Amino acid sequence: MMKRIGAWRGNRLLLVVVATLVGSVIGIGVDRVALAQQPGIKRTILLRADDPAGPTYEAVMGVAEIAPGASSGKHRHNGIEVGYVLQGSLIVEHAGEPAVTYSAGQAFENPGGVHDARNPGKTPVKILAVYIVEKGKPLAEPVP
Repeated sequence: MMKRIGAWRGNRLLLVVVATLVGSVIGIGVDRVALAQQPGIKRTILLRADDPAGPTYEAVMGVAEIAPGASSGKHRHNGIEVGYVLQGSLIVEHAGEPAVTYSAGQAFENPGGVHDARNPGKTPVKILAVYIVEKGKPLAEPVP
């Protein structure tokens, strides 16, 4: 009888270890999807903070970099984006609106909707961006 109890405890421990490993792998995969990058843009997250107005949103500060001649691709955010161009210049296009060019030292607001940002220059564009977005959703989602 004691052998059976010992075997059950060993199997139970193995089950707990396997479940923990599987959960960790799934968690890492979900994190990578949530921070998925469009091919033309690199986002480096600097800080995340809870929105004091409620539990469903968070502020995310980061630096977005677009290589010379590259584009972020059409995408949307699950909230609002405000940015400050640190280096270079970029052209931002929203559907049905004229394109707007922003250069180093200029700030902008992107209240939502589908947009594309592209770098027409020969140097990388760097943008300090703050997003107020829904928690648990991707920072940016590509749009076909």
